[in-house]
Amino acid sequence: MSQNLSAALSAANKIRDQFFPTASACLLAGSVVRDEATAYSDLDLVVVFESVENAVRQSFTFEGWPVEAFIHDAQTLEYFFREVDRPSGVPSLPNMVNEGIEIPDETECGGLLKGLATQILEEGPIPWGQKERENSRYAISDMVEDIREPRNSDELRIVVSNLYAATADHFFRSQNQWSAKGKSIPRRLMSVDPEFYQRFTDAFENAFTKEDTASVIHLCERVLEPDGGFLFQGYIREAPREWRMPDP
Repeated sequence: MSQNLSAALSAANKIRDQFFPTASACLLAGSVVRDEATAYSDLDLVVVFESVENAVRQSFTFEGWPVEAFIHDAQTLEYFFREVDRPSGVPSLPNMVNEGIEIPDETECGGLLKGLATQILEEGPIPWGQKERENSRYAISDMVEDIREPRNSDELRIVVSNLYAATADHFFRSQNQWSAKGKSIPRRLMSVDPEFYQRFTDAFENAFTKEDTASVIHLCERVLEPDGGFLFQGYIREAPREWRMPDP
């Protein structure tokens, strides 16, 4: 066990005893558990009670540690697994429970929750339908047009940043794979397809550092190809009928 993880576990145990002494289960998750923490990393805690009125995300500092506590009972936790994370395609909470270290010791409740998290991760995200694929294709196609001849460097950086996340998301979701967001994207790409990760990283590195977008455009073309490629002509997106102000 690394010194950083040992310190994190010690702090997490104190937090549990001081703030959540009646919790049925408490799990330490995040970068400290994966041994990827920096000097500024926080402690992610999933705290599960027998019953809560509603799920809560609470942020505070304890002995110099930034702490993010995700407070649930079994029902709210399963709701987030099934109704928030599966539709979004990003398994934030299932990953935390699955990788989490239970403190101070393993419990029956914690074991059941870990089993559920594993089941959800194995089920995968809600599969994309045709509309979701078309919406993603159109969004990526629109951004690619913006970087073919960008007006200035500021606009280029913004669009390339947005395209980074959108292209990775399409790569994952179009294959019914769990997606990722933010700083988790490179790690997820590496775990799913190391070869594609390298092409992806090289392409966006060129765009960010050299303002050379040719590789990114080619990468987007390859990612969209199985779903029909770039999309503009004939694309339709309808708003829900109820999106209107009521009659006066």
